[in-house]
Amino acid sequence: MNKLNPRQQKATKLIDRHLLVLAGAGSGKTSVITEKIAYLLQQHKVDPARIAAVTFTNKAAEEMRNRISARVGKKLVTPLSVSTFHTLGLKILRRECKTLGYKPGFSIFDATDVQTLLQEILREHNSSNTLDPASAAWQISQLKNALQTPADALKQAADGQQATIAGLYQRYQQQLKAYNAVDFDDLIVLPMQLLKSTDSCGEKWQKKLDYLLVDEYQDTGPSQYEFVRALMGKQTRLTAVGDDDQSIYAWRGAQPENLQKLTEDFSDLDVIKLEQNYRSMGRILKCANQLIANNPHHFEKKLWSELGYGDPVRIIPCATPEDEAEQLALEVLHTKFQTACRLSDFAILYRGNHQSRLFESALRLHDLPYKVSGGTAFFDRAEIKDLLAYLRLIVNPDDDAALLRIINTPRREIGANTLEKLGAFAGDNNCALFEALNNPALGQSLSSAAVNRLSHFTDLINELKFASHSLDAPQLLHKLIDEIAYLDWLANTTKDKAVTDSRIKNVTELCDWIKKLSDRQDQPLTLDELLGKLTLMDIIGRKEDERDAIQLMTLHAAKGLEFKHVFIAGFEEGLIPHHSAETDAAVYEERRLAYVGITRAKRNLTISFSKKRKRQGTISTCEPSRFLQELPMDDIQWENADNIPESEKRAKGNASLDSLRKILA
Repeated sequence: MNKLNPRQQKATKLIDRHLLVLAGAGSGKTSVITEKIAYLLQQHKVDPARIAAVTFTNKAAEEMRNRISARVGKKLVTPLSVSTFHTLGLKILRRECKTLGYKPGFSIFDATDVQTLLQEILREHNSSNTLDPASAAWQISQLKNALQTPADALKQAADGQQATIAGLYQRYQQQLKAYNAVDFDDLIVLPMQLLKSTDSCGEKWQKKLDYLLVDEYQDTGPSQYEFVRALMGKQTRLTAVGDDDQSIYAWRGAQPENLQKLTEDFSDLDVIKLEQNYRSMGRILKCANQLIANNPHHFEKKLWSELGYGDPVRIIPCATPEDEAEQLALEVLHTKFQTACRLSDFAILYRGNHQSRLFESALRLHDLPYKVSGGTAFFDRAEIKDLLAYLRLIVNPDDDAALLRIINTPRREIGANTLEKLGAFAGDNNCALFEALNNPALGQSLSSAAVNRLSHFTDLINELKFASHSLDAPQLLHKLIDEIAYLDWLANTTKDKAVTDSRIKNVTELCDWIKKLSDRQDQPLTLDELLGKLTLMDIIGRKEDERDAIQLMTLHAAKGLEFKHVFIAGFEEGLIPHHSAETDAAVYEERRLAYVGITRAKRNLTISFSKKRKRQGTISTCEPSRFLQELPMDDIQWENADNIPESEKRAKGNASLDSLRKILA
C-alpha cells in the first residue's frame, strides 16, 4: 500500500460506496485492482468467495489472479472469482441451464461452427440472397450485443436486407436450441436475461457477491453493462476501472459512454482520477493530452509524469511506403547502437495488419529479428510456404513434407488414394516419396491415369532441378512461378479479389526480397545458399520467446503494452484516421486510437507517413493525418527523410555498424 500514490490509496481503501476509477494510460490501474482485493481480504477479512473481478481477456484475468496470489497467497485466491465476462456467464449458464430449457452438457459453438450452421440454414431455405455466412454471423452478433431479440430485429428492420437478417437470426436461434448449443455471445446475453427475468434466480446470484470489480469498463457494450447490473445485489459494491480515452473497440460493441452512465445509475458513485503516468516522458504526454483534448469529454483528465520532459517527438515524411519501411529500419539500427538497448525495446505500430509486409522485408534485409503480433508472419503465409516447399524439394528430393504440401498445388487431380499407395510403395522400398515417383515399378500399383499425373509432377521437379544449376535463386523462383502458373491458380481459387490481390502481392514481395538479398552478396545467391539462410531464419523465428526482437503490431494490439522506443507508421489520412471514419463518432475513436499509440512510448516517439501510396492498383498522393496538426508544434521535430541522399542513408547505417563494432570490442 505504501507504494501507491495518494489517489491510488484512496481508490483502494474506498470500499463502502460504488466507485469509478478513471485510470489514464500508464497510471497503474492494475495495481489498484489487485491492491484493493488484497486490502479486502487481509484488512477486512472479506470471504474471497464473495468477491468477483471481471475483465475482457483470459490473459488479463490470469495476470490479475497471479498478482493477487503473490500478495495474499494461494489459499485465499482459490475461492476468489477472477475471470472474463464470458467465463462468468458460462459458470452461471452451467448451473441454471434447465431454467432456460437447455440440457446439461450443452455445446458452445465457435466461429466456424456458427458459420457452418448459417450456411446450412441459407442453403435449406434456398436463399437467393447474396448473404455470406461470415457477414451474417457478424450482423447477428451485433444484434445480440445490442440486446435485440429476433422479434425486436424484425420489428425494427428498416429495409428488406435487415428483415432478411432478422429472419435468419430467428431460424439460427431455433436451430441452436435444437442442437442444445449456445454461441459465444449467448454466454453473456443468456445469463443476463436469466438474472433479470427470474426473480429467484437473480436474487440467488446477487446475494453471492459483496464486491464486484470490473476492469477496462470503457470496453463494455450494452450486453456487458446490463450483465453487470444484473449481478448487483443491494449489498454489492461496484468498482469500475476504465479510461474513456482508450476506448477503441466500437466495432465490437464497446460504448465509452457506459462510464458516464454509471454516474446516472448509481447516485452514490465516487469518481477518482488517476492522472500520474509512470510510463512516459513529459513531452510524449503533452502530445497525447493535446491530441485527445480535441474529443468531447464527460470526464476531464490530464496525464503528467515525474520522469522528465524528454526528447521532441519526431515526424518523418517519406516518399513511399517502401522508403518509410527502410527509414524506420535504419532508425532502429541507429538508436540501438547509440543506446545499446535491446531490440525488444522497439515497436513499430500501424493501423492494419497488411502494413506489416514492407516492414518485415526491410528488417529482414538488415538482419534485424522481429516478431509480428496479430496477423500472420510473412513466412507463415500459405502462398509463401507453397513456393518455399517447391524450392526445398528441388534442393532436397528426400523432403517428404515438402512434396506432400505441393504435389497437388496447383491442383493436379492426384487423389488421397493415389498418395496412400505412393506412401505404401515408398515404405516397402525404404525410400523417399520422390525417389518412389522415379521408380518404374510404381506403375504396377497405380492406374495409368494416376501414373501419368505423377509423371508430369516428377518431370517438373526434375526440370527445375536441372535449371537450378544454371540459374541463380531469384531467376529460378520466377521460372517456377511461371511453369506452374501459380499466380493464375491463386486468382482462380479465391473468390474475394482483395484476398487474391493480397496473396499475389505476397508472392511479388518474396521475389523482390530474394532479389535484394541476392544483390547484397558478392556472388549470385544459389538456391542452396538461399534455403540455408531461410532455414536459419525460420529456426530463429520459431524461438519467439527466447529471442530479442522488434515488435510489429497494430495499434489495437498494442493497447496495454509499453516500449522504450515507439514508431507509429502510416500517419496519413485514410489510415489514421481510417477512410471508413465518416462520422464524428468514428473520428473520435480514431483519435483515441492514435492516443493509445502515442502513450505506448516510454522514452522516444517517432511518427512517419508516406507521401504516396498504392491504393486499388493506382498510386495516389497521401495527405498527412489531420491529427498531426493537433500536436503541440514546440514539442515536435520534423525530419525530411525522403530528401536524404542514398549515400547519406548508407553512411548513417555504416555509422551504426561502427558503433556495434566498438560495443563488441
